[in-house]
Amino acid sequence: MKTLIKLLTKKKLKISFAESCTGGLLASTIASVSGASKIFNLGLITYSNQAKIKILKVNKNIIKNYGAVSHECCSAMVKNLSKISKANINVSITGIAGPKGGTKEKPVGLVYIGVKKGNKIQVNKCLFKAKNRSSIQKATVRKALNLILRAAK
Repeated sequence: MKTLIKLLTKKKLKISFAESCTGGLLASTIASVSGASKIFNLGLITYSNQAKIKILKVNKNIIKNYGAVSHECCSAMVKNLSKISKANINVSITGIAGPKGGTKEKPVGLVYIGVKKGNKIQVNKCLFKAKNRSSIQKATVRKALNLILRAAK
């Protein structure tokens, strides 16, 4: 974590988040480290579909056609976050942390993490096997931090 903050500080990069299933855990993890104020710009918790539509301006047809937990929604979240935040690196997270809410097509542990740096957007589909909510959220944050580190280099 300190390594990431040092790297972002050295490169003068700002970071912002739009989180759903992690409920702010990624922002909290970053904010818990001294020096975060140099790099941390904005953190939004857009948990409900309504928040994704109203705050992040995700087109309601994306959610209607693909669902909130989808590549399409995650991509729209990170694209629109970057317009709001003006940060160098933007991250969006949407998924099913469980223990309920999963289906055969979208099981508990399915998470999409979007990372946008400059004009490059990468959406990662993850399937975390942990069956408990907290473990899925923590695994999502670890994965997101690794993706951010990779994008920042």
